[in-house]
Amino acid sequence: MAKRKVLLVDDEVPVLLTMKAVLEISGFDVDTAATARDGKVKIRNNEYQMVITDMRMESDAAGKEVIQAARVAPYHPAVALLTAYPIADEDWQDMGADKMLVKPMQTAILLRQIEQLFEKHSAKLAKISSAAAAPVKTAAKKSAAKRLASKKLATKKVVAKKPAAPAKKAAAPAKTRKAVATKPVRKAVKKVVKKTAKKK
Repeated sequence: MAKRKVLLVDDEVPVLLTMKAVLEISGFDVDTAATARDGKVKIRNNEYQMVITDMRMESDAAGKEVIQAARVAPYHPAVALLTAYPIADEDWQDMGADKMLVKPMQTAILLRQIEQLFEKHSAKLAKISSAAAAPVKTAAKKSAAKRLASKKLATKKVVAKKPAAPAKKAAAPAKTRKAVATKPVRKAVKKVVKKTAKKK
């Protein structure tokens, strides 16, 4: 099984190195960045299953910039906000983070929270991909329904054309009637012609 790749972004080098060591011992492949700028570049150039970022680094909004960069990444990583100054749930959720991790934290608790976030995020991605696949299935069903409807319509047209055939047969006796009606006329014309010929 491939190691899950995590990006840690924190300007406190001791925290960065400690977390890197803890996660690597636990089987993660860990990349680090000491600034938000470096973190955003790594998010663009690599693919991570999770991004964990400090809130305040070179500026108070640095962590928010890293979260936004992770949110627009095409590979959709899980995102955790790491902070020594807890903020309201609505605030970190509005930033786009999936979880807030408060430092310092016991190693066992940190690892448990990261695992829970991985599980929750995997379920979320599965739901998104199945929702994306649903319109394709619906379109296939609609296409099949259209094909079936067009076949039924073609069958109805054929059935509708069959009664039209006897109508042609019905028209044929009209010609016969004309022919029958013209016979007496012909006889009368012949008689007139004969009488005229006798008079001459």
